[in-house]
Amino acid sequence: MKKRKILIPEPRSRFVRVRCPQCGNEQVIFDHATFPVRCFICGTQLVRSTGGKAIINGEVIKILG
Repeated sequence: MKKRKILIPEPRSRFVRVRCPQCGNEQVIFDHATFPVRCFICGTQLVRSTGGKAIINGEVIKILG
């Protein structure tokens, strides 16, 4: 069988809504973040950069887009 080419490729990166484990604040972040993202309310680090897909420390509520 021949492999079919995807005419319009979809991005592998997404925005996600994450809940902070400390204060419960929800905020939207990029799952391939290149710098550490902190909670707006308490300052807890929610995302740690790895050079590719970031490590998310909070609870993922919803995947957007």
